[in-house]
Amino acid sequence: MSLDARTETPDWTSPGVFEVAPGVHRIPLPLPDDGLRAVNVYAVLDGDGVVLVDSGWALPESLALLERGLAELGADLRDVHQVLVTHVHRDHYTQALTLRERVGTPVVLGVGERPSLEVIMGDGPSIFERQRSVLLRQGADELAAMVRTPTSGPSEWGLPDTWLDEHATVPLDGRTLASIPTPGHTRGHVVFVDEAAGLLFAGDHVLPSITPSIGVEPYPERLVLREYLGSLRLVRSLPDRVLLPAHGAPGGSVHTRIDELLAHHDTRLDDTLAAVTQGCTVHEVASALRWTRRGRTFASLDVFNQVLAVGETSAHLDLLVHTGRLTGRDVDGVTRFG
Repeated sequence: MSLDARTETPDWTSPGVFEVAPGVHRIPLPLPDDGLRAVNVYAVLDGDGVVLVDSGWALPESLALLERGLAELGADLRDVHQVLVTHVHRDHYTQALTLRERVGTPVVLGVGERPSLEVIMGDGPSIFERQRSVLLRQGADELAAMVRTPTSGPSEWGLPDTWLDEHATVPLDGRTLASIPTPGHTRGHVVFVDEAAGLLFAGDHVLPSITPSIGVEPYPERLVLREYLGSLRLVRSLPDRVLLPAHGAPGGSVHTRIDELLAHHDTRLDDTLAAVTQGCTVHEVASALRWTRRGRTFASLDVFNQVLAVGETSAHLDLLVHTGRLTGRDVDGVTRFG
């Protein structure tokens, strides 16, 4: 359950092309102003071309590195037969649209992402207005005031060429990738399994060193943590495979990492419950908890990560209420717990 260490560098974000399995190469692409620093795009050889799993963020420097990586494989953008996208977040989806605009590459996305993409592209309230409204209900007034609508708009986005139905299969030359719906990080997230090669293209569902964010998207499930934990258990029930994550070094056992994530959320539910005081808000609970593996205070996080922290806290509180360990009520438009 591990990759040949000779194919990888100590820093998983270093540019290059890295073979992770016969016919499968990892191409890390940069992310702007993001603590994750890079996203792994996987180039899967497919006859006289390649299929990409995820695409990267639509940035000139990202596209240049992708072209360079494909060239090392003896291919160019015109040789990309299709892009299979694990979820609709910008760092996974938007460069696929650039490839389609440039050379006509078909884009494939799980059908569960349709509601979120329709919100992003629609004429109604923007996702940022929706986010501000949610933050106000969570008692995070100051954070809501800091959320700014960017200058870019829905024109950056587009619908995929193919909506991937649940549990679909994607036949390639010499292999088949099976999609498995894994809602949680987003409601329409999917992973791709290469059963014969023993590989899981995990997207952001299972990450090797961090816990994926949940609860921050345009159209979230009501009990997003329940959905995420259920998805983890579903993948855990399948045969173990080598982890190919979107962020972080590839390799290792999917089962082992899922066990760690499930244990983390069990502990986090207990910690969240212990942080509740009578009549407190989501924001107040989030402010009382510690964050990241380094145990940082909420106040030390930047605005983006504070928003993620409040969203994750809300997901844990909602599940605690759903399971009867806590009560929640609306008071003048703000949810309070006790």
